[in-house]
Amino acid sequence: MYLFTSEVVSPGHPDKVADIIADSIVDKLIIGDSKSRVASEVFVAGKHIIIGGEVTSNTNVKTQEYKQIAIDALIKIGYNGNKNFTHEECLYPEDVDVQVLLNRQSPDINQGVDQEDGETGAGDQGIMFGYADAETNNYMPSAITYARMLMEKVYHYALAHPYKLGVDIKTQVTMDYGEKANFENCEPQKIHTIVVSAPCVSTMSIETVRELLLELIIDTGLPTNLFNPKDCIIHLNPTGKYVSHSPLHDSGLTGRKLIVDSFGGYAPIGGGAQSSKDYTKVDRSGLYAARYIAKHIVAAGLAKKAIVQLSYAIGVAKPTSVSVDTCGTVIDGLDDDKLSIFVQDNFSLTPNWITKKFALDSPSEETFLYADVAARGQVGQSDYPWEQLDELEKFEALK
Repeated sequence: MYLFTSEVVSPGHPDKVADIIADSIVDKLIIGDSKSRVASEVFVAGKHIIIGGEVTSNTNVKTQEYKQIAIDALIKIGYNGNKNFTHEECLYPEDVDVQVLLNRQSPDINQGVDQEDGETGAGDQGIMFGYADAETNNYMPSAITYARMLMEKVYHYALAHPYKLGVDIKTQVTMDYGEKANFENCEPQKIHTIVVSAPCVSTMSIETVRELLLELIIDTGLPTNLFNPKDCIIHLNPTGKYVSHSPLHDSGLTGRKLIVDSFGGYAPIGGGAQSSKDYTKVDRSGLYAARYIAKHIVAAGLAKKAIVQLSYAIGVAKPTSVSVDTCGTVIDGLDDDKLSIFVQDNFSLTPNWITKKFALDSPSEETFLYADVAARGQVGQSDYPWEQLDELEKFEALK
């Protein structure tokens, strides 16, 4: 066996609650003023939510409106006063105290971001990694793909059946590649282990909960060539039944689920969070651009997997470095040096270019909302603008 594991958490997980509230604020400010600069943080603990950080925007949002954004986000997530759980078992929106501690962004940062020639300098220094591989149709690693499928299945069931399950859910999938060579060549052999944990109402027995979760797993639509329920280790609420859940019993903080948000541990991460930040912050926009490039490399058939690293200096528009690593899977006649140079020569990758390419300054119900991205994962969802394969011909010309 050669095993690799990824985990996923639902929007109801306290850390995701913090991310979603933070990005609901980003949406509100940028929709009102596309040039808003946002770097806020959210901390949820018990019945308290603290919103802090820096904001510069012409969108006039009063303290009470920030508080309402937080409450509305809780309700949408599923913490909507579900009477099947008591006030001691689960967070109720009416019990929440919201504290707003937002300041204006430093003008010293802004002078390097909004430049006189119309270019946008990077909102911070840092490194970002994009990744893609040939394991799934959407060029995402298999373990996190199937863990997401399971999470979404159980989470949406919980939303539709609040008299059975709560929305604070975690899933985990272990892939068996058989041997290291198969891992390196993106050839998973089977789903080895599945873990699902979900809260339930106090009247349900652990046996009933586990039967329900198993039914949901089987109904998820995992690929039959990889998933055999009779040949898969399945842990369902392995510690037993749990009823008390939500931020009432586990604190949450923005930016604590970076692996969940990206590639499930299959690739390096830059370390900077995406949620809570506007599009000039390259922790966010740089990840999207790097994923876009990596996905094109694999989708064009140039390699079975690709890691793209970008780096930026604060106030400087062009990346300070661009590198491509295909982990030894690049096709004959091509190499990582050539790919790196090709990317640098054909894609400017400045914050302005990334913003215009993916319309990051125009979130909407019709395109994408940052709060939705926070809930579903920053990459790997086919409807995101940065997941579109609109430059394939340019990459395929390298064959």
